[in-house]
Amino acid sequence: MQRRSFIKKSGTAGIALSIMPNLVLSQESTYSILELMGKVDIDLFGEGINLREEAHDAFVKMKKAAYMDGIDLKIVSSYRNFYRQEAIFERKYLNYTEEKGMEPLAAIDKIIEYSTIPGTSRHHWGTDIDIIDGYRKTKGDVLVPEKFETGGPFEDFKKWMDENANDYGYYLVYTDSPKRRGFKYEPWHYSYAPISKPMLESFRGKNIVQLLQKEEFLGAEHFTIGFLKNYIQNNILDINRALL
Repeated sequence: MQRRSFIKKSGTAGIALSIMPNLVLSQESTYSILELMGKVDIDLFGEGINLREEAHDAFVKMKKAAYMDGIDLKIVSSYRNFYRQEAIFERKYLNYTEEKGMEPLAAIDKIIEYSTIPGTSRHHWGTDIDIIDGYRKTKGDVLVPEKFETGGPFEDFKKWMDENANDYGYYLVYTDSPKRRGFKYEPWHYSYAPISKPMLESFRGKNIVQLLQKEEFLGAEHFTIGFLKNYIQNNILDINRALL
C-alpha cells in the first residue's frame, strides 16, 4: 500500500469549533484547539524531560525525592506532537491491516487499547509522562503492566509512586479500576493535574467529533460518528476521577 502524504495544516482556517452550552472557562484555562491537538509548538523544559515549565519543575522535585529512596524516575516518553502520534497510529494501522490481515475496524480497536488517535493524546499537552525506574534492568518492552506488579522489576517504583506522586501534582491516568473503560491499565502513565485538568476541560468544550472527521491520516476514513462519540466517552473521559 502506498503511503499517502498530506499537507500539514498550520493555520486555524477551516477548523470549526463548537463550545458546549453553559460551559464557562477562565482565560487561564482556555487553550487553542491547535495547542490541544499538538499542532503548534509549545515551550518545553528540561533535557530529556520535555514538559511545560510548571510540570517540569514539579517532576524534578519528585525525581530528587525518589532518588533519596533509591528510585530513579526515568522518562520513557513525554511530549509528542500531532505528527509524531500520527506516525505511530499509521505504523500500527499498516501493521495490523497489511501484515496481519485484520479488517480496518478491528485494527483500529486493537490500536486504541493503548495508543491514542492523533489529536487526542494527553502527550500533546506537555503535562503527561510515561516513566519507569531507571535503576532496574529488564529485557524487552518496559511498558508492560506485569513488570509493575509484585515480583516485577518496577514493583518498588509503583509502590513509591502510589505513596508519593500525588504530593507533587502527578496522578496515574489509566487506573486498574475494574469498571473503567477505554485504554487499558497503564501503571507508567502520570499526568500533572494542575495543568492537565484545565486543558482537558478546555478540550471537552471543543467539537472533537467534527474535528477528527476532518483528519486524513490512514484509517481515519473508517471513523463513524458513533465510534468517535464512544471513543471520547470511554478513552478520553473514563480516566482517574482525580484528573476530571
